[in-house]
Amino acid sequence: MIIPLDQQFAVAPQIMPADVTDIAAAGYRGIVNNRPEGEEPGQPDGAAIRHAAEALGLAYVEIPVGHSGFAHPQLDAMTAAMANGPVLAFCRSGTRSCMLWALASAKAGAEPAELFRKAAAAGYDLSPVGGMMQALAGGG
Repeated sequence: MIIPLDQQFAVAPQIMPADVTDIAAAGYRGIVNNRPEGEEPGQPDGAAIRHAAEALGLAYVEIPVGHSGFAHPQLDAMTAAMANGPVLAFCRSGTRSCMLWALASAKAGAEPAELFRKAAAAGYDLSPVGGMMQALAGGG
């Protein structure tokens, strides 16, 4: 299930290699995997998703977000991945991908209130990273 956050970025819960054809057909030019490998039993192998994406000419990047949270290298990697949108990012539920998008966007100068609005419209709560977003946007 693809959940658009704006014209250039969408999130999804865990995708499968077979989903990549539909992702490409929907106009996405890149896929970002925000899950650490082996996070849970039965999780598809990132290499299989990469292979499917690259076979269709899509960019694929892994920016794992684990229990340690978010760091500047992850934000910078997400910013680079988003530069060639539209991009679909996925994790287990889409929440980490949404938060990483919001943090990278705030660091790049987006207004946190607008990011909160977009995330809420898509069903995501950014309050756990709200303070960090404000700080990155220069407001805290």
